[in-house]
Amino acid sequence: MKQNPQHVAGRPKKFVSKEEMINNTKDNMREAEISMEFAGEEELENLQEKNERRKHAIQRMKNEPLS
Repeated sequence: MKQNPQHVAGRPKKFVSKEEMINNTKDNMREAEISMEFAGEEELENLQEKNERRKHAIQRMKNEPLS
């Protein structure tokens, strides 16, 4: 079934500002850091790598010109 590009998961798309995207990413990083306390070795490595990618994504978002 083809998805309507105006909807995500059956709901209308919501505009999210760059600031909100950065804040959401930071929230995800904090949640991952909490999960790291309870993670096994492999999961810990995955979470660390993911947070490293998130750091780079935040930097890219900050450097993007406003459109």
